[in-house]
Amino acid sequence: MAAFPFLSASFVLLQLALTCSAQHPNLTTGPLHLASHTPGDGCVHLPIIHSTNTNHFARRGIQLALNNRSDVAYYAQLEIGTPPQTVYTQLDTGSFELWVNPDCTTVSPSDSSFCDHIGFYNASLSSTSKSLGTSKTLRYGIGAANISYVTDTISLSGSSTSLKDIQFGVATSSKDAFSGILGIGYGQGLATKYPNFIDQLYAQKITKVKAYTLALGSKTAQQGSIVFGGVDTSKFAGPLARLPIISAEDSPDGVPRFWVQMNGIRLRPPSGQSMGVYEGSKIPAFLDSGSTMTILPPALANKIAEDFGSPEMDANGFYRVGCEYVDMNGTMDFEFVGVGQKVTVRVPYKEMIREVGQGESKMCFLGIMGSESFTLLGDTFLRSAYAVFDFQTNSIWLTQATSCGNTPAALRDVMDLSRVVGNCQIQPGQKEAVVDVVSETSIAPPTGSTGDADGVTGTGGNGNGNGGTRTAWGFVTTTLAVPMATGLAGGGGSMSATALDSSGRSMAGDVVLSVAVAVGAAVLGSLL
Repeated sequence: MAAFPFLSASFVLLQLALTCSAQHPNLTTGPLHLASHTPGDGCVHLPIIHSTNTNHFARRGIQLALNNRSDVAYYAQLEIGTPPQTVYTQLDTGSFELWVNPDCTTVSPSDSSFCDHIGFYNASLSSTSKSLGTSKTLRYGIGAANISYVTDTISLSGSSTSLKDIQFGVATSSKDAFSGILGIGYGQGLATKYPNFIDQLYAQKITKVKAYTLALGSKTAQQGSIVFGGVDTSKFAGPLARLPIISAEDSPDGVPRFWVQMNGIRLRPPSGQSMGVYEGSKIPAFLDSGSTMTILPPALANKIAEDFGSPEMDANGFYRVGCEYVDMNGTMDFEFVGVGQKVTVRVPYKEMIREVGQGESKMCFLGIMGSESFTLLGDTFLRSAYAVFDFQTNSIWLTQATSCGNTPAALRDVMDLSRVVGNCQIQPGQKEAVVDVVSETSIAPPTGSTGDADGVTGTGGNGNGNGGTRTAWGFVTTTLAVPMATGLAGGGGSMSATALDSSGRSMAGDVVLSVAVAVGAAVLGSLL
């Protein structure tokens, strides 16, 4: 589910690629500690460079355009064609396909400069490009993209690795989109009729396992990492908990996504005294790096917002909260029960609260929104999680994210993840994220969906739809992939009173915060 991050997202670059090490060949029992080996042994490591790294981004001439953006979105640098042409696309776990070349003349003036710097692909300049003669219209709640399918070579810059004959879409026109999308969700047989980027990494033996790991990094960090075909054990502590992915046929929307079962959400205020699990928080949710926000049922979102001192949504659907929370040492805890283990991802207030503007004009909003249509865990959650997306056992391996270096390493078998142990140490005063439980949760793996995973119509023999309905709330947007009656995706990317305790404090913090006020689009625009 891609989020075109106009009016919302700081640019983040995934530079392809660094070499990985291979796992130690002799360990067969007990904890598995991944060790250094020779490069090129089955994984590709992509550093995620944040926009706060001025030494990096100042050279690209786009720093000015990014200063007013309040969130972090995640982009991949691709080298497409022969000779290679550099193109940046948004990295999206909620989409299934790759498309490039948005029309920058249809975006706002503040975004056009950003759009102009993402790079564009010219098929006529590539000796390895082949047109498939098929096209599609991707429709969104705001905007659209018309694409034509081609195949070409995609090189992973910084290494000798390249993918041959990769199918993707080239936009012939678009509206209100200032980047393309690299979908890294399910592919052939589930969401697409052809092998997508993840399928091809495995099929062309770039990776030995069909899995990747994601560590977005905190808002203040200079970088995170994604590792295709391996893990970075310097991004977490202790073991990983295995959460079965809910199959498309059993999921709330019938679409093959990374749906997992939440066991509850609770607040842990600065006092350290954990509150009870919120009613209605034991629900399925899917992991979506293309959404800046976490989306929950309205009743649940309202209750959480009340505990942060926000009585109701403003005119744009946001919950305004006091900026004091950014400096408070509280967390919002997301609990999951997996196969023999349970895991808690503790999201610090500062990661869950969105800061807009500076100085006296600064406003803060809760990184949660309400929706009757779907539930997802977006970037406000994922920045605090370390997640392995395992396509072979249809599992998410999850734990708390941290960082103590960079040690990406290849995997020979995805089941080795059950014995992998992170290199980092649990910080003083913190609890282990993963603990054993007696019972196990077993959910059937995904099967082929009878619905159109992305909900658009298309023409040609390579697919019947894959786009969706894009909903925009002021300065936050997300592409909602909506199932249709038949077919798989053929291409293209892609939904009252303040709570106080007896001492007069908001439940989440130590002070009474001002209530939410309606913030019009014009006001937000002046801040962004």
